[in-house]
Amino acid sequence: MSRSALITSHALDAVFAWCPDGPVSVGEFLADAAAFAERLPASGDLVNLCEDRYRFAVGFAAGLLRGRVSLQPSSLAPQSLRQLAQDHPGALCLTDDSADTPDPTQAAGLPALRVPARPGAGRAPITEMPLIDDQRVVAVLFTSGSTGRPQPHHKHWGNLVRNGQAEAAALGLDREPHVLVGTVPIQHSYGFESTFLLALHGGCSFWSGKPFFAQDIDDALAAVPGPRLLVTTPFHLANWLAAPAHAVKPQRLLSATAPLAEGLAQQAETACGAELHEIYGSTESSALASRRTVSGPAWTLLPGTRLRFSGDVASAEGGHVEGCVPLADLIEPLADGRFLLHGRHADLINIAGKRSSLSYLNRQLAGLEGVVDAAFFLPDEPTGTGNAAAVTRLVAFAVAPGRNAADLLAELRERVDAIFLPRPLVLLPALPRNDTGKLTRDALAALYRQEVLNGRS
Repeated sequence: MSRSALITSHALDAVFAWCPDGPVSVGEFLADAAAFAERLPASGDLVNLCEDRYRFAVGFAAGLLRGRVSLQPSSLAPQSLRQLAQDHPGALCLTDDSADTPDPTQAAGLPALRVPARPGAGRAPITEMPLIDDQRVVAVLFTSGSTGRPQPHHKHWGNLVRNGQAEAAALGLDREPHVLVGTVPIQHSYGFESTFLLALHGGCSFWSGKPFFAQDIDDALAAVPGPRLLVTTPFHLANWLAAPAHAVKPQRLLSATAPLAEGLAQQAETACGAELHEIYGSTESSALASRRTVSGPAWTLLPGTRLRFSGDVASAEGGHVEGCVPLADLIEPLADGRFLLHGRHADLINIAGKRSSLSYLNRQLAGLEGVVDAAFFLPDEPTGTGNAAAVTRLVAFAVAPGRNAADLLAELRERVDAIFLPRPLVLLPALPRNDTGKLTRDALAALYRQEVLNGRS
């Protein structure tokens, strides 16, 4: 039986996390995890709902020590949690009783246990690193459920170890560890990998909070020493850059969950004097590739991973990938081993015999000067009257302060075929992205009904 350390890239006296009360060493963290493990009941999986990253980490590690599985739902809606409890009888929710949000376990009627800020306070730091069986399923992550019921994906400990190590190597963090400040939830795949696994197995430490607003991000960056890595999304990044000057800036930036416009990437690099990299992956495959956005569209696979092609379907395997995972994206392999993304299979559209993808069109609109966020939407039913009703026309929504729709459409006409021009292009103050920066079809459909069908555009 092969086993790997709970934390593979830190000395026991190194700083593992930064909390409002100060730094926490690896040994102190292990003492907190051991103390909380003693409070867990004899059986049952753990639904880790902690928003505070340190408390999440304590709950996750306590589960490892007690042989439990960490269930990490993509939604905190009461119905989603009740469904999770039905699928996992005896599951216990771990919470941090955040004062800013209502406790979702109360609405769902589920048992819960609060993770204290420092469960092992007063105990001596642990001096021996625990070892975990590499073949154990230690976490179950769930898809967003935007196309149906959220699907579970089991993660084995050995693969999670390799995941953190591979991402750290790809980003150069194994040579120069950074302090991670994340705006994304730690339960979701991107946040879990890039703000937690990079600390467990990539040599980094992390800030315990989850800043959202620009001032929150500034405060978090100021609370930790450099070098700092801001782990964020295009949505959070654009809002932060739009705020007044920032006294403390990150030395690196990382983005995922949604396509990042090259203009926004260049703006971020100029404002921070730092490189911005993107991560490509999914809940099913975990992180697969990275790129520096301003250096071009090609992606480089993470160490150990590879792609297999069958027709126009690409699958990921090797390294930390769980089995062989078909990917939802159209991928073009390049001769040098890198690849290009051409949108998702589900994004492919055919209008009057011409084909494109929503992802491609989104990139073209987002690439126009002054556009900070954009999304195309294809309604289910044709719009218009008379002969026009026979063709379903695209609609687009954009955030572009200081620009007008007519000028943007004229510039967009230079980039895309006229059949794909949106009718209409609706300018808005913001798009309804969720807390991971994603824009679901349901959210776009609601925006379409409100802004187009109701005639508000």
